[in-house]
Amino acid sequence: MSKFLTYEERLKIDAALKDAKSFGEIGRLLEKDRTTIAKEIKKHSYERKSGYPGWPYNACRHRANCKFKDICKRDQCKRKTSAFCRLCPYCNGRCSSFEEEICTSRFKPPYVCNGCNQLDKCSLKKSVYDAYDAHLSFSERISEARTGILSNEDELSRLNKIISPLIKNGHSVHQVYVNHVDELMCSEKTIYNYIDACLFEVRNIDLPRKVKYRPRYKKPEFKVDRGCRIGRNYNEFKAYIEKYPDTPIVQMDSVIGNKGGKVLLTIHFVETSLMLAFIRQNNTSQSVIDIFRNLRTSLGEKDFKKLFQVILTDNGSEFSNPKAIEYGADGLFQSRIYYCDPSAPYQKGAIEVNHELIRRILPKGTSFDKLTQNEISLMMDHINSYKRKKLNNHSPYGAFSFLHGEEILNKLGCHSVAAEDIILKSSLLKK
Repeated sequence: MSKFLTYEERLKIDAALKDAKSFGEIGRLLEKDRTTIAKEIKKHSYERKSGYPGWPYNACRHRANCKFKDICKRDQCKRKTSAFCRLCPYCNGRCSSFEEEICTSRFKPPYVCNGCNQLDKCSLKKSVYDAYDAHLSFSERISEARTGILSNEDELSRLNKIISPLIKNGHSVHQVYVNHVDELMCSEKTIYNYIDACLFEVRNIDLPRKVKYRPRYKKPEFKVDRGCRIGRNYNEFKAYIEKYPDTPIVQMDSVIGNKGGKVLLTIHFVETSLMLAFIRQNNTSQSVIDIFRNLRTSLGEKDFKKLFQVILTDNGSEFSNPKAIEYGADGLFQSRIYYCDPSAPYQKGAIEVNHELIRRILPKGTSFDKLTQNEISLMMDHINSYKRKKLNNHSPYGAFSFLHGEEILNKLGCHSVAAEDIILKSSLLKK
């Protein structure tokens, strides 16, 4: 018998809540402990701002007798047909006299409003349990828990220091495991999975026997260690930029070709709209780290620190080892990496817009497998030489050169293309 609740059982919970049954009554109905029911409802309920027929959401304690009109001026009003502002769903956020009223029943068992006898005339914030949404949320969570490799960056670094030097000296994974089993504290299979996921300095090519094996149909996925997001979320980013408004921002993202093939790493300097792109064999964390190591070597520590003060990226697993980018070879802190909120690409809109120019040359569905870094650099030279209205009709190359000089552009491998020679079509890479 499964220890998890089924969808049918969640439907029964939903129906029982509407009948105002207690946790104990629902538990007896499903032959479950009452604490199981309580945890299920607490974990999968959600807040909803809604009113009732004829009255929109309004949580102001003065709403019943409020006579305010034209709070947001008549020409800016979004609901001009309302006689009073209390009948407009936007009034709570705009009225200076707003005082929120909170229903305390939401914080007592059963913690949701499904069976409340005042539900049909309540315009306050509600807590709701819905069987379908609860089961969908549970399914996604359990699926994530059963797939992928989960480890943090410090643990991967510790294992890498033990394993990589020995494998480079010709040792097999089995030999390393047998001799260091007490230090590794993981299975031999886990080591193979980590190498296969490109999480160490050594790769499959460094394992003479493994390169002869037929590849598996499905490679292990690297599950993001969410601990790397702590102190690096979008709210932290906004707070930092508010405190240091003159800090230059760099946005970073991946552009995917065919699934499982080569991938582009794009780096966008927001202030000048200059974008760099680098071809990678796989969409892994190590491939991103290698590119930043090469950039440090090309630019030098001083120029790297000047250009990459703050980096904003998304939640992809390829960006899940921020410390390897934030700290230089000397161990000193150089850059700050922050992450956008999940499913919020608009928070790094500048790089998303610039990707449209890449897609003119490499349309969606195009395979990147036959492309070389020289071809990608040529494409970016044409894109960076394309003049932009927002730069006062200057090109990103010209704007970046004005701020940082030609020498740094040369170190980055960027070159100017004459306006009449610019090509932003797929024919550029077919010559």
